[in-house]
Amino acid sequence: MSELTSNQLTEAALRALHLMDLTSLNDSDTDESIRRFVATAQTPVGTPAALCVFPRFLGTTKASLAEQGLNLPVAVVTNFPAGGTDIAQAVAETQAAIAAGADEIDVVFPYRALMAGDAEIGRQLVEQCRAVMADKVLKVIIESGELQAPALIRQASEIAIGAGAHFIKTSTGKVPVNATLDAAEIMLQVIRDSGRPVGFKAAGGVRSAADAAAYLALADRIMGLGWVSPATFRFGASSLLGSLLNTLGHQPAASGGGQY
Repeated sequence: MSELTSNQLTEAALRALHLMDLTSLNDSDTDESIRRFVATAQTPVGTPAALCVFPRFLGTTKASLAEQGLNLPVAVVTNFPAGGTDIAQAVAETQAAIAAGADEIDVVFPYRALMAGDAEIGRQLVEQCRAVMADKVLKVIIESGELQAPALIRQASEIAIGAGAHFIKTSTGKVPVNATLDAAEIMLQVIRDSGRPVGFKAAGGVRSAADAAAYLALADRIMGLGWVSPATFRFGASSLLGSLLNTLGHQPAASGGGQY
């Protein structure tokens, strides 16, 4: 991608900010740090698409949003980060989060099982989680950096979409290799070829307006201009917000969120 002009970078930054799942998934998170984190969602140029936290902080996040007068979706993670093969446990976590008021679920696909040749566990896990979602949004994290092989990234994406995912997501942000443009290209191609209204989420390692611009350009090229919206495209990140605000000429607020 050629070097962006200042105007192009500003345009990409503003676009990306409204596509963010502003995220805090740190082992050190506390109710107080989550309240500080939620406070950063209200920016001088608008709000992100959603917030993403551990299930135990769902109530704090919802209450903090209400205190600010913000009505933003809240996502929580399940089967996270290991992507285990206990389907009943993943479904129970998902069902409990929905009952507690989660608007979206980011569930980790059992990617190690797929790497070992078992595709059925992943299919069943996604299908059964989707079955308890009602009208809520299910994002499936395929952990593309661990799958590595393009054929496995494609297979995991196809399984997740076939089993009912509303979004396919690159990564947990907890492994050495998270979102990459190469993986994103494969995943977007699978979405396009499926013909289904499925979204894409790049998570982990997207930390600058220039990074975000590259993913947006890729989505525009593969899916067509006008496809990208909060209903179809997300960035999972925390540190990205500060870079976007700096690009847009604003000072980021202090946050309890960490690197993601």
